Amino acid sequence: MSTDRRTLAANARVAAAELEGVIDAPAYVDGTHQMVSRPVVDLLAAPAGARDRQLLYGQGVRVFEVHDGWAFCMALRDGYVGYVRASDLMDPIEATHVVAVPATHAYPVPDFKQPPFMHLSLGARFRVVGASGAFFETAEGYFIPKPHLRPANKPFTDVTAVAQLFFGVPYLWGGNSVLGIDCSGLVQAAHLACGIPCQGDSDQQMRALGDPLGPDDPLQRGDLLFWKGHVALAVDADTIIHANAHHMAVAYEGFLDACARIAEAGEGPLLAHKRLVA
Repeated sequence: MSTDRRTLAANARVAAAELEGVIDAPAYVDGTHQMVSRPVVDLLAAPAGARDRQLLYGQGVRVFEVHDGWAFCMALRDGYVGYVRASDLMDPIEATHVVAVPATHAYPVPDFKQPPFMHLSLGARFRVVGASGAFFETAEGYFIPKPHLRPANKPFTDVTAVAQLFFGVPYLWGGNSVLGIDCSGLVQAAHLACGIPCQGDSDQQMRALGDPLGPDDPLQRGDLLFWKGHVALAVDADTIIHANAHHMAVAYEGFLDACARIAEAGEGPLLAHKRLVA
């Protein structure tokens, strides 16, 4: 069994029920399902600790305990374990639609001239219960422009096209939103929007996504390129798109130029070229 902290649903007080007989823990719990109630929430390695990843409005979590105001939980999208403030969670609402544009706003009334409640990123999830003019109404009473939502059961089909929606978004270590995103967050957002399961960090993605290709295989759109601690998506045979600290943004870069720059920076050679085959 993996003891990777990022996916091991156990801390000093509790463990997931399915781990009974696998690891020792003071208590084993089934946990309860909750969902994120804020636009963007940091998923932390420890209470008040470092950010590992981020969760978006409406994304589900399995909460194992709440202790001193912190919920120890697992993200349902990818099994990533960590801590969020319990006050940033609410009872789950089954989503019917997802935000399908880089960003939008939720309004208190169906009027774009009114101050919005919140800013939302691609991937936020809602249950639509009605409509008013150019707006959908959600179960929480928010109003979101109709063109900005997409049925949850109709995913995108072009992973790279989704990644391109983030062009210019600032780089943020552990980021998962249009306010800031990192290399693996970009790859995850693009794949999840296309209905493809995808873990949160680049090393996990390199193990789980796609089939390996040879060093002489040309790039095709949607191919995954992995370096130590970094991942990019192919746009075409010569160009990649990736969130990176060199540009401090989601940027296009020539594939060969990126390979040379990354190697020169001491980050090593390309480790894997992989492709998802339908």
